[in-house]
Parts: sequence; structure tokens; C-alpha cells
Amino acid sequence: MRRARFTDMNCSVAQTLEIVGEWWTLLIIRDALFGVTRFDDFSTRLGIARNVLTQRLDTLVEHGVLIREPYQDKPVRYDYRLTEKGRDLWTVLAALRQWGDKWAIDGSPPVVTEHPGCGHVMTVEPVCSECGTRVTRSDLRVLRGPGADDRSPLPVPRH
Repeated sequence: MRRARFTDMNCSVAQTLEIVGEWWTLLIIRDALFGVTRFDDFSTRLGIARNVLTQRLDTLVEHGVLIREPYQDKPVRYDYRLTEKGRDLWTVLAALRQWGDKWAIDGSPPVVTEHPGCGHVMTVEPVCSECGTRVTRSDLRVLRGPGADDRSPLPVPRH
């Protein structure tokens, strides 16, 4: 089955999916956030076919989400390390994990996050970047941004 391309859509979500929307990609990024850097470790942990893993890693390197650093010369082998761009995906993965804990997992969460500063298990909560107030979807308005054009999806007016 051929995947749709979003390259002509002026939408940040669609453009993000062009980079991280392929099958396996977010699990590779999850493991990189957990500290995995070696091809064989990704392959073993995920049970992913080597050719698919190679393709996904190449795409992430091409888009600046990972950098490839040699750690061995003969044969050449690489570590795959997250860049700032890749590390910024932690909030996306945290949100997906929290959604999965609530809606996709039967029972207790398989992984939790602890804030070492206070020692408590914590969740990522959306807050206003200006005033610090916790927000929900109903607290927000979606407006045209400075990069909007005729290809930009706009919100449907509320009734």
C-alpha cells in the first residue's frame, strides 16, 4: 500500500508526519530518548528488519533528527545520537505515552516518568507559555499564523 505524501500541505502536523510518521520511526526515537545509540541495539530491542531500520535511521539523519557518529573503523560502525531537533520530540512521545496509558493499555502503565528534582512520578501537562495556566483544548482558539496561505488547514468555526 502506497503512503500519501504531505509535501504540498502547508501544515506543521503534516510536515512533521513526513519526517516521523513512518511505521517504526517513533519507536526508534523513543529508544534513542532512552539512551539507545547502536544499530544492533535498536534492531534487538525493536525486532525490526535490518533494511527497514536502515531506511528509518537514514531518514532521521537526513532530516537532522539524529546524527551518525563513527565509533569503530573496521568495519565502520556508527552511534546514532539525537540532535536538539530530535530531543525536542520528547514532549510528543510523552503525550503519546500518556494517551496510550489511558486509552490503549489494559492495566497499569508499563513506563512512568519521575522528576528527580522532587522525586515524584509526573505527567506532562499543557500550560500557557506566557502565563503558566494549565490549558485544555476548550481553553484555546486556533488562529491563522504568520505562515498561513491558501494551502493551510483552518479551523472550522464553532457553533
